[in-house]
Amino acid sequence: MLRTLPALLVGAVLLVLGVLFGLALLVVVAVLGLGVWAWLWWKTRTLRRAARDAASTTPTGGQIIEGEAVVVEEDCVSVEQALPRAPSAGDSPH
Repeated sequence: MLRTLPALLVGAVLLVLGVLFGLALLVVVAVLGLGVWAWLWWKTRTLRRAARDAASTTPTGGQIIEGEAVVVEEDCVSVEQALPRAPSAGDSPH
């Protein structure tokens, strides 16, 4: 019984320290995440303002069609006869 009491106390202290360390780590991650979110919000404020202004200037009742276009260039290749043709009846051999 005397040997298990110190082990139980050490285990309880380690458990409490682990919970406290986990909570501290969670707070640090939450504060860093909030800081990154605030920085992104501050950096994109002009984009949000431009999008809001563009949405307010869109004509009412109009139709906006968005899409993509791909230009395909085709090359004309002339095919020449690679093999000599067979002599016809009218051809004279040299």
